[in-house]
Amino acid sequence: MKKTNTLLFVAALMAVLQSCDYAQSNVTTLVTDDCGVNWQVIKAGQSIPKGVGMCHYKITIPDYPMQGESRFKATFKDRVLADIEVTYDYSIIDARAFVSEAKYLGKANSNPDDETNSSKAFEMAENSVIDKRIKEVARDILVSEDIVDFSQSDFEDKLLKNVNQMLSVLGVQLSFLSFVPQPSEQTSQAIDVATAMKIYASKGLQEVGKSVITARAGATKVTVENKPQTPQQ
Repeated sequence: MKKTNTLLFVAALMAVLQSCDYAQSNVTTLVTDDCGVNWQVIKAGQSIPKGVGMCHYKITIPDYPMQGESRFKATFKDRVLADIEVTYDYSIIDARAFVSEAKYLGKANSNPDDETNSSKAFEMAENSVIDKRIKEVARDILVSEDIVDFSQSDFEDKLLKNVNQMLSVLGVQLSFLSFVPQPSEQTSQAIDVATAMKIYASKGLQEVGKSVITARAGATKVTVENKPQTPQQ
């Protein structure tokens, strides 16, 4: 009889253990019982509590650095327009704060490993949480930045600091940011001229510089295009 009871106990324990779900080490697991109003963080290795009802579900947030990118138009000082390309590395340092901002990550009756929490979903989160702040901060700073004297490294340091200040309350932190402006061809030529004139002026050769730049502007631009010839039949 005791042996039978022991076997039944072991079988029941194994069934319970098999039905348990454990939080993984490479993600942050969150559980809610009130449809996302409040979240409980489950530490790696701990069992995830089972809940009942439509408002109980879990989501998983990556617990490792990720990469993102953003492209937009921005205006420098004197209304100089340029295309901007930004790449960055980021980590989610406060999963609860991040989920509260990106509310569409996870939903009732969804599998935390399906498309709801896929890379596509986190690209949406980047757009709504991170990219939005980068654009906002960059555009505020750029209106006083002269594109001729633009220092990319100094600007990146300033932008990274200011963006991280905004993102800190949203549970996100950037560890790296690259900011590359891409002005139009005409603007690039104007930057070259302005830079060249500063060099000529520093050597007391303003008039020579004007002559050289004028001659260059009037020079014919020749484009050579090699097209493969079609053999005649």
